[in-house]
Amino acid sequence: MELSLTQFITLDGVYQAPGGPQEDPSGGFAHGGWSAPYGDEDFGTFMTEVFEQVDAFLLGRRTYEIFAGYWPQVTDPTNPIATTLNSLPKYVVSTHLASAGWGPAEVLRGDLVKEVTALKERPGRELQIHGSGNLAQGLLAAGLIDTMRLLTFPVLLGTGKRLFTEDVQPTGFDVTDSRTTASGVVIAIYRNAGAPKYGSLA
Repeated sequence: MELSLTQFITLDGVYQAPGGPQEDPSGGFAHGGWSAPYGDEDFGTFMTEVFEQVDAFLLGRRTYEIFAGYWPQVTDPTNPIATTLNSLPKYVVSTHLASAGWGPAEVLRGDLVKEVTALKERPGRELQIHGSGNLAQGLLAAGLIDTMRLLTFPVLLGTGKRLFTEDVQPTGFDVTDSRTTASGVVIAIYRNAGAPKYGSLA
């Protein structure tokens, strides 16, 4: 399976608590819910396209618990996102979670690189990461993410958890698709192209 990351970020790279004020207030973060005003029809269409390509999910503990608190209650069979999340396998990376009650789900407690490499070797289309910033950072540092779907929202926050850190592995990407929603969210899909290429403008 291909490993993909779908992540909401601000112009200054913050990924923390896009969905609501109580989603992740850690560190005194006071800007939760910054993505909500931009959820228009274009945004919904793109997210439906993403969920049409998945065969399994890889989630961090916090994202899993946020999803588990909401999606099981969405029982409309015509909702493609709810139907997919509630029915497909979910692999949760956590050393603290005792069990995963929102199934089908399995808690991964071993070596992250080995566990994810083994999942990628299974047949299928995409193993998708949604949110899960800490997990995404670890996998970016290990060079395991094949595709990134970054949805950049037209807002600056100044504070909050940022996706890209100094631990990231230097990587070049090919842009395979880009679009802008009516509300101004810039969506770009990046395909891992290996080591960056360098040159000189002199």
